[in-house]
Amino acid sequence: MRHLMDWWRSRGIARERTRFDSADWSWAWKRLPLLDRLDKDTSERLADLAMRFLRDKTLEPAQGLVVTDRMRLTIAFQAALPILELGLDWYRGWYSVILYPDVFMPEHQFINEDGLVQTERESRSGESWSHGPVILSWADIKAGGKLDGYNVVLHELAHKLDARSGATNGCPPLHADMSAADWKEAFISAFDDLCQRVSRNEDTAIDPYASESPAEFFAVATEAFFEIPDTLATPYPEVYRQLRAFYRQDPLRASVEARP
Repeated sequence: MRHLMDWWRSRGIARERTRFDSADWSWAWKRLPLLDRLDKDTSERLADLAMRFLRDKTLEPAQGLVVTDRMRLTIAFQAALPILELGLDWYRGWYSVILYPDVFMPEHQFINEDGLVQTERESRSGESWSHGPVILSWADIKAGGKLDGYNVVLHELAHKLDARSGATNGCPPLHADMSAADWKEAFISAFDDLCQRVSRNEDTAIDPYASESPAEFFAVATEAFFEIPDTLATPYPEVYRQLRAFYRQDPLRASVEARP
């Protein structure tokens, strides 16, 4: 990725909060095989967007975690990917990423059927608040990015995009050339199919956690779209088409073109 470092420095983007060296840059880029399908021009645009992401958002450590340059780059490259053709403005309205060293146990209060307030604690690898930060486990970030459909950064940032519609319900604000009816038909059909397969204890093409809700289906489908596009497109081609139109990217085609 030497050409990226030269291009990056030539634009003055290196004069940011942290000055990254070429070893850190190469380490972070190479550990993310989902970036291998990007051509030179696209890689440069992603790099630019990742640096602007780091200017715009703070990465805040928790529980004594030390955040290194390599960690910052690893997160920024992945965070930039979904908005590569959308722009950083799609992440406006929130300002921080909180990093835990491992899974964390947030405390949530809710009102039960009897009208009583209860407290719930559940271990999580990531969490996204509609009007607050993104919370991530560094252990899970390290475990992701291996083209297996598991990527906590993509998952939680998909929730952020989803929430821009005013509700986290599996349907982000669609572009003017997209049909809300087509989106709804594609996602409801696929969600229902997945839920039926999960209820029958069948193997599923994507993470069965997607059956939790339409919002989780959208987030899991986003992970699959970028990491294992062929695995998503085979059972749910209409979902793939809708995500291709929304993200304005075609990872399946890029994967084929990148093959030697």
